[in-house]
Amino acid sequence: MQPGDEKIYEVLRRYWGFGEFRPVQLEIIRSVMAGRDTLALMPTGGGKSLTYQVPAMAREGLCIVVTPLIALMKDQVDRLRARRIPAAAIHSGLSPRQIDIALDNCAYGDMKFLYVAPERLATEAFRLRVERMKVQLIAVDEAHCISQWGYDFRPSYLRIAELRQKLPGVPVLALTASATKLVTDDIMHHLRFAEPRLLRSSFARPNLSYSVRHTDDKNGQLLRLVRNVDGTGIVYVRTREGTEQLAALLRDEGIAAAAYHGGLPHAERTLRQDEWLSGKVRIMVATNAFGMGIDKPDVRFVVHYSMCDSLENYYQEAGRAGRDGGRAYALLLVASDDRDRIEQRFRTEFPPLDKVKDIYEHVCSYLQVGIGDGAGASYLFNIHDFCARQHLWSGTVAGALKLLQQNGYLTLTDAQENPARIMFAIQRDDLYKLRVRRSDLDHFIRTLLRLYNGVFTEFRPIDEGEIAAWSGYTVDKVREFLKRLWQLRVIRYIPSNRAPILFFNQERLPRADLYIAPATYRRRQELMLERFGQMLAYAANRTECRSMVLERYFGSEEAAACGVCDVCLARRRAEKQHDPLADRVLERLAAGPADVRALTEAIAAPPERVAEAVRQLLDEAKIAADEAGNLRIIP
Repeated sequence: MQPGDEKIYEVLRRYWGFGEFRPVQLEIIRSVMAGRDTLALMPTGGGKSLTYQVPAMAREGLCIVVTPLIALMKDQVDRLRARRIPAAAIHSGLSPRQIDIALDNCAYGDMKFLYVAPERLATEAFRLRVERMKVQLIAVDEAHCISQWGYDFRPSYLRIAELRQKLPGVPVLALTASATKLVTDDIMHHLRFAEPRLLRSSFARPNLSYSVRHTDDKNGQLLRLVRNVDGTGIVYVRTREGTEQLAALLRDEGIAAAAYHGGLPHAERTLRQDEWLSGKVRIMVATNAFGMGIDKPDVRFVVHYSMCDSLENYYQEAGRAGRDGGRAYALLLVASDDRDRIEQRFRTEFPPLDKVKDIYEHVCSYLQVGIGDGAGASYLFNIHDFCARQHLWSGTVAGALKLLQQNGYLTLTDAQENPARIMFAIQRDDLYKLRVRRSDLDHFIRTLLRLYNGVFTEFRPIDEGEIAAWSGYTVDKVREFLKRLWQLRVIRYIPSNRAPILFFNQERLPRADLYIAPATYRRRQELMLERFGQMLAYAANRTECRSMVLERYFGSEEAAACGVCDVCLARRRAEKQHDPLADRVLERLAAGPADVRALTEAIAAPPERVAEAVRQLLDEAKIAADEAGNLRIIP
């Protein structure tokens, strides 16, 4: 133990109840405590949050955490508060009043953590308050988003460099689960590291067996795995319809399965997730939105029924299996026509630049954002409703929005629980006349006007519980009043829901002024094709350990064969055919149980050779170990 470690271990035991850190966590925390800018590469489930939470709790002051994932932001704040650690979050789903309160609490209160969505860094409310905060650390989650070479570049991340100027001397801890050498260099450059400092956790998962099956009978392969591997699992499918169809197939086969996708009502999604977490549902068939922030350590298998776009996504999703350290399986199913279908999808996701401009104008009209308006505003955006109205494919719209985001025009957040929103649809004079004429509505309308500013010019988030407390009505009565005002066309009312939010980084521009850099367009195409090419190469590989392929992709120079993937097992089976010692061991075991010492004496071979032969037979599932440590034949 080094000097100063006592404090961080005390914090770890007091707030998290752990006695030891995971590999690399301690090294990262020591680096942060020494005030050094640090980039940490840690795989999914590696405990990234503790690397900034522990040092922040070991010192005075506030830790600012920049993250684009609002769902994870909310989850982290809830977990910290459950440990009686003061934490707050600001993002596009909050009202200006809620943001002001959170920022004031950080500037003048005793907050320890402030989670910030990257697009909020440029707002005046944040810039004015941050210089008054006693900030001791800046943590940047999903740090690959700052690199134009990364798979999810977000220009708003570049604002972190400006934040560093406002907070001189405050160290930065950048965190990501996946980044190539090019991306890590770019991260440290854009975050203005005082000196390069990269700490890397091993990307090896010795308990996770990676496999690829090339088959046009994906259903048969899936059922074979499900029937031969006990425990819960996740099956990733690309489309909403696919999740429902595959879940129904599994249920028809007597397997407890449920579908999970963004088209389900919030209550239904929550119910299905809870049933899976509790074990009532064994298999969750889901789109790739499922799994983020869900801490279920005993997932025994993850199956990719549809191929991922990149190894980054595949590694993250497959890594949700076996977090408890027990044996787990990651299976990728590849059909003969998968490549053609995905290449066709890529072409659709890169519409011509004129089409991108068309979609921008359609989106602005859909949200009723006029030219010159919208800067810094947030709007609920149901992409599926939008696509249905405009007769567009969702992949085309998503690709256009991605290009618009990478050019700094807007930001589309992840789907989240959104509060109800209202905007008055009549002028103040007409509203006054209504209050005089309808005295039964007067008190409720006055409560709305007292609580919320700006409701005549744009949609404002409202808290139905807050309205109930101030008005004296029940929450159900508040909702009844809101629906009545909506029916009278006095207000436009959006009930609470789950949907992404579209944040306008700048005002709506005329079509002629909208510029999508051709170089950006081409570079994004090249990067996506390059990453997909790596994914295809991984799927086609039959000679190199799959774990080594993944580790090398993420920059590891000391990768070793895992011994448990399909390629390693095939190699060991081939070697076993030429190893007569394994046959001699098997013959000896046929006579009855024996331990390794007895085998060594009976066969008169070196103990390490006997042990290797036993391991080969174990992999072949021809023998098993009983509780006493003896070996026996499997019938």
